[in-house]
Amino acid sequence: MNREDLSDLRAEFDKFVKSSCSIDSEGSQNGDETTDKEDEVPVPQFVDALSTKLLAPAISGVYLSRLDIKRIAEAIDESIPIKERVKMVRALFRHTNSKEFLRGAFSEINRHINGRILIYEELAEAFPASSSIFEEQIVKAKNSMKMFDQIIEDFEEIEPSDDPLSI
Repeated sequence: MNREDLSDLRAEFDKFVKSSCSIDSEGSQNGDETTDKEDEVPVPQFVDALSTKLLAPAISGVYLSRLDIKRIAEAIDESIPIKERVKMVRALFRHTNSKEFLRGAFSEINRHINGRILIYEELAEAFPASSSIFEEQIVKAKNSMKMFDQIIEDFEEIEPSDDPLSI
């Protein structure tokens, strides 16, 4: 390989890195065209608050992984891509238009949370010195599950025949 070919290759590589991998002053990647238009679609009002509370183990008492969210979606016959957890929750609830869908989704989430509670109870029995920590997480998890009932109660169903312009 001759020296000119190597320098041409290096210049081409530097150009690629600069256009595709560099970070601008706002902290976002230049050339990041992989963002889906679906991520920008508006979601029901409760989704952002739900994501904040559900995905933070310090608030919800449990950690829901991407795989857990994917399994929840599959259990309610939804198909969502594996991405960041917040984006996955947004995708899961993006097209919510009935309380029945919410009940199904939240019952599946409750099933996962109850599984974590069982694990916490077993660990509290096995390690009595740490039981206060597990009890605190169990209380948080149960409070999170109560939040789902309030969301369902407050949710206003959207009929497909409703005209969004006639308010």
